[in-house]
Amino acid sequence: MRIAAGPLDWSLVSGWIPVALLAVGLCALAVLLFSRRRTWWTRWAPLAVLLAAILTWLLRTAVDDWWQPFPDPLPLNVVIWAGIAVLGVCLAAFRIPRLRPRYWAGAALAALLAVLLGASEINQHFDQYPTARSALNSWLTKTTSITDATGRTEPALRVPAGKAVADVWHPPPGMAGNGTLSKSSIPGTRSGFDARSAYVYLPPAYRATPRPLLPVVVLMAGQPGSPDDWINSGRLVDMMNAFAGAHRGLAPVIVVVDPLGSQFANTLCLDSRLGNVQTYLATDVPDWIRTHLQVATARTSWVISGISFGGTCSIQLGVNAPQVYGVVNDISGQEAPTLGSRQKTVDKAFGGDEAAFTAVNPLDVMARQRFPGTKAAFIAGSSDSTYRPQQRTVYDAAVKAGMRAQWVLLPGGHSWQVWRPGLERQLPWISRETGLIR
Repeated sequence: MRIAAGPLDWSLVSGWIPVALLAVGLCALAVLLFSRRRTWWTRWAPLAVLLAAILTWLLRTAVDDWWQPFPDPLPLNVVIWAGIAVLGVCLAAFRIPRLRPRYWAGAALAALLAVLLGASEINQHFDQYPTARSALNSWLTKTTSITDATGRTEPALRVPAGKAVADVWHPPPGMAGNGTLSKSSIPGTRSGFDARSAYVYLPPAYRATPRPLLPVVVLMAGQPGSPDDWINSGRLVDMMNAFAGAHRGLAPVIVVVDPLGSQFANTLCLDSRLGNVQTYLATDVPDWIRTHLQVATARTSWVISGISFGGTCSIQLGVNAPQVYGVVNDISGQEAPTLGSRQKTVDKAFGGDEAAFTAVNPLDVMARQRFPGTKAAFIAGSSDSTYRPQQRTVYDAAVKAGMRAQWVLLPGGHSWQVWRPGLERQLPWISRETGLIR
């Protein structure tokens, strides 16, 4: 665990910084709102408040009703804090023309503090950036070239039947204490899908001779999102290095992939009019991993995992490509891939062909097929009133379909407060189920 050693490691979601931003931001709003002039209270202040309310409503309407980049509406408290930030800007816009020039900078600063207040509260809701370091991890974390670690000619460590890798593994002298992170393009050779670059974490044991054939976790972020989210907000490298350090350098190989193509796209993680993402994840990604990395190849050693949209995508791959992925770790997923409603999803992605959607929708697939050889975990936040019930529905369906499934409830909502431990606390389970440890 990282020890807070400087300003980059100070918490942005608890402690004195968010409290200070709350106090300073509210004081800034009070300063912008206060005036001794009667016309300010009878005309300009009400206009500023009305304009802020209209702009906030337009923002919510544009996102939830017009643009619809997310299948679910914006959380109410996120809308409220965004409105507070907008209010600060509107108050400053009405105050500055009525102030002497020497006060303009102060009014602009007050507006900035109001915006920081809104941003801080929204960040606390999602736990997106717990520290400044987490926001900068993509730049602060050193990456290597994936070609440095291919080594497919390395002798493989032999593991007798009935044994775990850890049972026969002996770390070589001088083995590195930490793993490496690489960034590489994974082309959509079969699918034609244009994905953003992936990240590959290789634990210290990967560079040993003989090389243990490690399990693979294909990991996804949510929507909106990118592979960077797991490096920044997910603090993946620290998490995996800590696990490897506690297991003599052993840990799964992690490949963080992109199922979206762009920050706000919603591909449904299916083969449809929106792109052949299922083929990308079930064929192109595994082919690339087997070509470039020397890892375990059995389906029981391959895990598909993700958060929110990525969690939904995980169970989709688990039931639509069970020959590839034998283990599913679904974190805060939905009960179905969606663009907002089933009808809209069927119309936009499948041209109105309900049967085509039913053929790949996880709940429909699990209602007609059994998966006794698949192991699955379904993780949800205890205060996530939207996704927790949906996750429970999928878990119940998985149990009925014969999966060896577990239900995991963690404190928190639909945020990184749940998503980080949704992987970190599952690593021992993942490692046991894939034959890495006992």
